[in-house]
Amino acid sequence: MVPLSGYLFLSAVLFSLGLYGALARKNAIAILLGVELMLNAVNINLVSFWRYGDTTQMAGQVFAIIVFAVAAAEVAVGLALIINVYRRRNTLNADEIDLMKW
Repeated sequence: MVPLSGYLFLSAVLFSLGLYGALARKNAIAILLGVELMLNAVNINLVSFWRYGDTTQMAGQVFAIIVFAVAAAEVAVGLALIINVYRRRNTLNADEIDLMKW
């Protein structure tokens, strides 16, 4: 059986990779993938704390399902925005996307 610290270490590594991917990349799709990695790290934390805590209540799993739903909505809206920006600007570089500036 894997101890809780193993799951927390895995979650911290995934979150760090996602944060690096979201902050260091210039491609909008790579930024979106970094955010998804961070959300998956949160899900690992929620389920692992549920598993090693009070397993009679399903709070950790319910929150994980809510995070999955939010992640799915984020991907749908994010990809729609990225596709729309690509059609207008012909670029996915986040530095060149300045549609909201005056």
